[in-house]
Amino acid sequence: MSVLVLTLGLYMLGLLLAAIGSRLAGRCTTWCCALLGLPMWVVGGTIAPFCLALPQLMLALLAAGMGITGLAVGPALAGAVTNVGLALALCLLGGNGQPVVADRQEFCRKCLLLALSCGVIALFVRDGTLSYTGTGLLMLLFVIFVLSSIVYQHQFIYGERYEPISTDGCTAIPPAQDYGYTARTMAFPVMNLRNSLKNLAGVVGGLALLAVGARALVYSATTIANLTGTIQALWAATLISFGFCLPLLAEALGHPFGSIWKRFDARCRFYPADTLPIQLLNSAILNLTLALPISSLMYRHRLPVGAQFRAYEVPILVAMALVLLAEPLLRRRLHRWQGAACLVLYFLYLAAVSFAPRAGA
Repeated sequence: MSVLVLTLGLYMLGLLLAAIGSRLAGRCTTWCCALLGLPMWVVGGTIAPFCLALPQLMLALLAAGMGITGLAVGPALAGAVTNVGLALALCLLGGNGQPVVADRQEFCRKCLLLALSCGVIALFVRDGTLSYTGTGLLMLLFVIFVLSSIVYQHQFIYGERYEPISTDGCTAIPPAQDYGYTARTMAFPVMNLRNSLKNLAGVVGGLALLAVGARALVYSATTIANLTGTIQALWAATLISFGFCLPLLAEALGHPFGSIWKRFDARCRFYPADTLPIQLLNSAILNLTLALPISSLMYRHRLPVGAQFRAYEVPILVAMALVLLAEPLLRRRLHRWQGAACLVLYFLYLAAVSFAPRAGA
């Protein structure tokens, strides 16, 4: 019992270090890019989505390198399910008391990319391993994702072809200066040597904290699985994915988890708050198109994808993507019921992985 308590304590410490490290590294990385003179539409289309998915990427990198494939694949797929089915669902339901507004074309593109990524995974893991062709196709979708994100960010910042859809039916287009990266969101430091070194230290320190936190999570999840006689996929689908989603839940619900985290998160935000729905989709897509290929490359063999991931995570993600895509594509608006439907699918998924885990995961 004492070993289990210590392991749970290590798990909590790992989550805390991963959350702090990822946000600190993300913010300081965007600052460094700005100090280097990169346009914000490039930073917003590349660095910001990558930093949002950084915890899953770091965990996948470490777990695959150590040969623990269940904790490499699990947090990527289960993290995507949690980000969409919990954080995005609560966001659409108005968890922070505000209607959700998103660009229709970008929202549809990202939902379609999410569904395509799931389709590639389903097609190329039928024998229980991710084939090299599947890895290559996922990397191709990652390139398409980056290019489309850069184009969208350019349009977003300069107010080009912005088609808002909202859960309250409002389609008024705000002035460009009210929703770009420079609108009360990204206050970059003065370009000097002191700020450059400080932010470079923030990147290194944040990545170090994240690496320590990810290693603690790998060890604690493996130990808990061994102590309880359960499969690693169960803890990847519950404790790890939910823990990584907590910072995003705090934003989706208007920061109910404490003033200390709220101040830290507001100071370290590296994307406009009103782009949270798109960023949640971005994170889910990167889990599939970047974390899985990285795991495959680190493992140096065909990456095993267990029966639980094939039976539960992939079909649930496809269903959520189609639920989110239907209304914006056909009726040009969002509805709160889409969030409710995704939330129901998420709880059904939790029930399935908890009470009917599949062997070989």
